[in-house]
Amino acid sequence: MTPPSTRSILGVPVHDVTTEETLALIEQFVRDGAPHQVCTVNPEFIMLAQHDADFKRILNQAALNLPDGIGVIWAARRLGQPLRERVAGSDLVRLIADRAQRTGWRIFLLGAAEGVAQQAAAILHQRYPQANIVGAYAGSPHVAEAADIAARIRSSNADVLLVAYGAPRQDKWIEHNLQPTGAAVAIGIGGSLDFIVGKQKRAPQWIQRLGLEWLYRLFREPWRWRRQLALPRFVWRVLSAKRDA
Repeated sequence: MTPPSTRSILGVPVHDVTTEETLALIEQFVRDGAPHQVCTVNPEFIMLAQHDADFKRILNQAALNLPDGIGVIWAARRLGQPLRERVAGSDLVRLIADRAQRTGWRIFLLGAAEGVAQQAAAILHQRYPQANIVGAYAGSPHVAEAADIAARIRSSNADVLLVAYGAPRQDKWIEHNLQPTGAAVAIGIGGSLDFIVGKQKRAPQWIQRLGLEWLYRLFREPWRWRRQLALPRFVWRVLSAKRDA
């Protein structure tokens, strides 16, 4: 498969891929066997990278940066570098589990609150009975636990590791620990496991289509308002970049 082209949004590369191409690339990465980090890039990621040099380096070195978030699609179009499709990180877990029924990928779920990964694994197994989920563990992103967690994942012979520690902790954990896990692909999935078990509720499809999922989540979780301040700053930076170009 031809490597996807990239778009640069405020110094962060984003790959121009569709959902189907994303799954095909994951399949290619698993066949290759070498460690590949996949990041689900949204406006918060891009703004975090503006003042977190380590996180920005990780995003610049990742094997695949998915355009996750309608804000990323808008920014790319505004900057004259349109992306074809949003690839929502919140949909990836179920899509990967579904594809694993055919490919035989061995999947490990890591992160979220205690018991959530195991519950999500049970739900996914019910929905996708042929998917091989070889492990589910909460753990923590603390350095002291990293070696034990990596050993646990390695012993499961996982191909695809899905990490739900939230950004940027999950992405930094993957960058530091992917190789010793033995997994070929690791993806930071944020709150996806919480969505699967119903601990958090995704916006209705019509709200997602309007690009207002962020507003729905803010309404349900008003304590997130500080994080959402990144959105107007992101819009301003993109508009300023366009004006200065």
